[in-house]
Amino acid sequence: MENNKSDIAEVIRKYFEVYMEKDWDTFGELLSDDFVFSSPKDDYINKEEHLKSCMFHSSKFKSIGVEKIFDEGSEAFVRYKAEMNGGNSFRNTEFFVMDNGKIKSIDVYFGR
Repeated sequence: MENNKSDIAEVIRKYFEVYMEKDWDTFGELLSDDFVFSSPKDDYINKEEHLKSCMFHSSKFKSIGVEKIFDEGSEAFVRYKAEMNGGNSFRNTEFFVMDNGKIKSIDVYFGR
């Protein structure tokens, strides 16, 4: 399946939606088998490690709202606002790379 703008945006929105729903089966299906995640706190972790990390941290979030997706070809930047259960909030930007309809990699750039 080729990537197009609507496919990428749809997959990204689904990624955050199922994260908040804690639907880990669907979440894992969105990621390619060779998926890689990188952030200032996670140095190029694989799919299995990313799933474990997400399962652990997901209970801390009240909501995650996608504010903007900038996509081109098989790549996209997404800016979102996360609200924590304790009342704090922050914004992050993530860079997604897609391949054959699946998320191949995510690089996170922390905001505030």
